[in-house]
Amino acid sequence: MVTPLTPSDALPLATAAEYDTRMQQLIDSFKERGRADVASVLGPLLRKSIAAVVQSAATDSAGAAGDLTAGSIALIPVPSSRSARARRGYEHVPLLLERAMPDARPVRALTHARRIRDQAGLGVSAREENLAGSMRAHESLDGVTCIVVDDVVTTGATLREAVRALRAVGAVPIGAAAIARVPRRIVAQT
Repeated sequence: MVTPLTPSDALPLATAAEYDTRMQQLIDSFKERGRADVASVLGPLLRKSIAAVVQSAATDSAGAAGDLTAGSIALIPVPSSRSARARRGYEHVPLLLERAMPDARPVRALTHARRIRDQAGLGVSAREENLAGSMRAHESLDGVTCIVVDDVVTTGATLREAVRALRAVGAVPIGAAAIARVPRRIVAQT
C-alpha cells in the first residue's frame, strides 16, 4: 500500500504487510530476540515496498523521473541507536535490505547526531520531540535520488527526521519503504 508519509508531505510511504499479531511477532523475533534468520521472511516484503515506491515515483513524475529503476536509487537505511545495535549484534535494516535486494548496496549515510531515548512507549508528540534534529546525513548525498528504508512505521517520526536530514544536504528522497505500518488506532493508545 502506498500512502503519503504525512498529510502535509506528499512523500510516498509504501508498506507491504498488515501490522497484525503475526507480523508483530516476526518483527519482534528479528529485532529483539536475535533471530536474524527471520530476515529471509521479511526481506521479500521489504522488496515489494521498495518496488512500490519506485513505481509511484516513476508514475508521479511524468518524465523527470520516469526512467527510474531500483538500481539508480540509493537505498538509505534508518540507523539503529548504538545501544540497540550492540544488543542485537547487527544493524537490522541493512540486513533486511540485503535479504530484500541482494544486489543492492545500502548506503549507510545517516547517523545519529545525538542520543535519543528509546521510542517504545512514547506517544506521537513525544516521538517527534525525541527525534527532532537527531539525525545527520553525509554531504556526499547532494543531488542523490534516494528511498529511506525502515522496518516498521509507528508514527512516521523516524522517517520524517531521516527525510529532513537528507534534504538538508541536498539529497532527493522520492519516498520511504517499510515492511508494515502500525495502525493509527494502536499508536493513539501508546
